[in-house]
Amino acid sequence: MPTYAYACKECGHKFDAVQSFADATLTECPECGGALRKQYGSIGVTFNGSGFYRTDSRAGTKSATDAAAKPAATPAKSDSKPSTATPSTTASAPASAAK
Repeated sequence: MPTYAYACKECGHKFDAVQSFADATLTECPECGGALRKQYGSIGVTFNGSGFYRTDSRAGTKSATDAAAKPAATPAKSDSKPSTATPSTTASAPASAAK
């Protein structure tokens, strides 16, 4: 049940009252019998996490974690022939530069 803060308009007496949503608002000060008013303050609710902002539901942007979660597509390799690496002799300086 919520707690409401009240203040008397005439004597300034302040107090809190625990009331149900269905209960009627208090109107009479318990000290002097004067008129009461509700006091409004900051609420004790915070929204943390994703899903509370407009940008959280957009599908157009992707973060780095989304890209890392999906494996990269690789072409199928044949397992029948083992690959053997041989050093290439053409990878060194071109023949025209040696003259």
